[in-house]
Parts: sequence; C-alpha cells; structure tokens
Amino acid sequence: MRAAVPLILGGASAPGPWPGLAGALEGRGLPPVAADPDPAGGPPHAAGFVAAASLAAASGLAAGAAGGAAAASAPDPGAGRPGPLIIAVGEAAPLAAAVGAAQRAARRPPAGYVIADGLMPQQGAPTRAELHRAQNPAAEEPGGPEAPRGYRTEPLPLVQDWPDAPCGYLYTDPGHAPCARLAGLRGWPTVDATAAHTPDDLAEALLELVARM
Repeated sequence: MRAAVPLILGGASAPGPWPGLAGALEGRGLPPVAADPDPAGGPPHAAGFVAAASLAAASGLAAGAAGGAAAASAPDPGAGRPGPLIIAVGEAAPLAAAVGAAQRAARRPPAGYVIADGLMPQQGAPTRAELHRAQNPAAEEPGGPEAPRGYRTEPLPLVQDWPDAPCGYLYTDPGHAPCARLAGLRGWPTVDATAAHTPDDLAEALLELVARM
C-alpha cells in the first residue's frame, strides 16, 4: 500500500452528495484533484473529455506534488512517479480507462480505479450505447434526453490491457446495482452507498471501498 492522490472525474456535476465529496476528503486530510469537463462537449465527445481531464489532472497532480499534498490510501502501482486513484463518476465512468492510459503515458500509472454510478470501461472501443445494452439496459440512456447527436454512438477511446490496477465499484443510486453485480462477477469489491446522503457519508463509503481494493 502507498499514498495516492484522489483524482475525481465528473463528481462536481453528478447528482446527490457527489459535488461535496472533494471538500469531505479534504476535511479528512486527503485533498483531491477534481476534473469536471463536460462529457458531452465536442465532438469528438469522449476524446475531448479525456484530453481535458488529463490536462486538469496533470496540472492538479503537479501542484499537489509540489505542495506536499496529503494522499488517500491505495494499492502500490509500482515504479515511477506517484499516480492517482481515479474516481470516475456517472458519465465519466466509462472513460476511466482512457484517462488512466493518459496517466500511464505521463509516467503516473494509476494506483487504482473507483467506478461510480455509471457504466464500466470495457476492452476495445465500444460505444456508450453498446455498454448500456450490455451492462444496464434498464437504466436511462447515456447522456439522458439532452445528449447531443452522436454522443451515444461514437466509439470510445480504445481500451487495451485494462484494468492495470485494482478496481472497485460504488453506487449511490439503486439504478446502478446491475453494474455493481457485474463488477462483483469481475472480482471487484463493491459498496452499496445508497444510504450515503451527505458528502461525509459518501467519503466514508469511498474509503471503505478503497481499503478493500
């Protein structure tokens, strides 16, 4: 086990207690880096998100390293500069692997991944629509009714050799329980955080999951 800075993708725009998670972690001495570009920006939507999130992560992680930021406990990813614990929420969730690949290319291999309230990354270059049909067809379609043209049908960035670090799944909305069940079949630890009504509750659930990864 070693220290890893939490990198929260999409948390500020997610419903429920997610927007307050960064503050709750900071209050525990675990200041995160937050990246919240619009997943539906673009086109290309997914590639634009990954590029913007990676740029924000590089800036935030560099600043944290320079300032001696405290870190969350996460598994040791191996040699190289300290990598982040990627926490990908909602529409950002299926892009966690692509952001992780960008971090590896920058010699910051991720320490782990928490997929939360969203679809899980998958090998290859599936579309959001394909992931939705395979993982949680009863849920609302990706992007909701306001999703821009092509958002659900564009191929996501290519995923290879993933996961490359320990993973876990957390859900605050029972509608995402089917994805949690699939995550469990992959051998990932999962946490039902549907009773987490405050950012502090959510932070506790998150740290419980990380401790099991």
